[in-house]
Amino acid sequence: MMRVMSVLLAIVVVCLAAPASAQAPVTEITGSLGSNSNYHIKVPTPWNGDLVIWNHGFSLGPLEEVPSLGPLETLQLAEGYAIAASSYRQPGWATFRIQQDLKNLYTVFRRNFGEPERVIVTGASLGGIVTIQAIEEANIGNVVGGLTVCGALAGSRNWDLALDIRLVYDAVCGSVPGAAIPGGARGLPKNSTFTSAQLGAAINACFSATPEGFGRLGLFLGVTQIPPSFIGTDMGYATFALADLTWDPLKLSGQIGVGNLNVDYGHPLINASIARVAPNSGAEAKLDANYMPTGDARGAKIVSLHTDKDGLVLVENESEYASRTDPANFTAAIAVESAPTHCGFTPAETVASWESLRGWLAGSPQPTPASMQIVCNAIVAGGVVAGPCRINPAFVIPDMDGRVRPR
Repeated sequence: MMRVMSVLLAIVVVCLAAPASAQAPVTEITGSLGSNSNYHIKVPTPWNGDLVIWNHGFSLGPLEEVPSLGPLETLQLAEGYAIAASSYRQPGWATFRIQQDLKNLYTVFRRNFGEPERVIVTGASLGGIVTIQAIEEANIGNVVGGLTVCGALAGSRNWDLALDIRLVYDAVCGSVPGAAIPGGARGLPKNSTFTSAQLGAAINACFSATPEGFGRLGLFLGVTQIPPSFIGTDMGYATFALADLTWDPLKLSGQIGVGNLNVDYGHPLINASIARVAPNSGAEAKLDANYMPTGDARGAKIVSLHTDKDGLVLVENESEYASRTDPANFTAAIAVESAPTHCGFTPAETVASWESLRGWLAGSPQPTPASMQIVCNAIVAGGVVAGPCRINPAFVIPDMDGRVRPR
């Protein structure tokens, strides 16, 4: 394995060290896929025949006019890969329609450049579950591999956590002057004009720098188990993103897709005071279909990288997907960080995950966290990109049930 990896690393060093003037020419095309989505494709000369598809993360913002090709674009082009990406026709949790966008993207690629020999699907954050969904059901050519970083691989189960965060906040803060947030299990009421600034003011009112505020903060954090630095981010997700999921007519059409009727929150006050909601059966089924992974990787080899303290997409997403899929097709590695981040990888860790997948696809044994750390250290020692390398082979990924209470 290490012999193959040393050859790949030598190629990486040459690719990244070459001056811009020596880089191979690239054909670039952009355009519309219809249905409010756009594409971006780059193909180097010479092309090695393989296509990498990049899937970006969650956004409630405007449509990308020219979609990003991901953090590994320069390296992948230098290695001879074509890269393609689609913007998502839907904002937020885009899994309801993105697979058609990817099929349209693949059709555009074939029409302009021919059938790729192999397809490798990659993505970050929401793009991680988009990647898994594409591997499992999109039928976009000969998909042989996948790379996910900080991926929401537990799929729709992540919405259980969003619901819990929102309803625990309401139970703790709803009666505090200035702290109440409109809505509840649906996020916000339909067509609400509530703003992120108002959300921040409400959070500050609840968790004020007073003995009472500190008490409420301790209770909220103790039950939700989110890092303090992620309160604003997670409350935004449990307010605005949950509302988008609920009210979008092409998503849940106003119905509640997750519930908490029998959830034990481990605290008598919360158990007694929290709102209890039942999901609409049709909405629940629709949300699971868009998307709860089956674990059927169809033979594709998948490498996944996560940080241990991610406060938005929990590291437990990795164990949830690992419990569903064949371990012979899935390697998860965890970078241990000093402070919580979302997708806070070093360049060396990201490159190491990609090169470990490349080595596996080239015939090396399945990578392990230990081998990925070795590759990462070699990348740093070779001056390719900066570290440090923090992949811990001894890290045991916790079970999802410990953070997201079972329904």
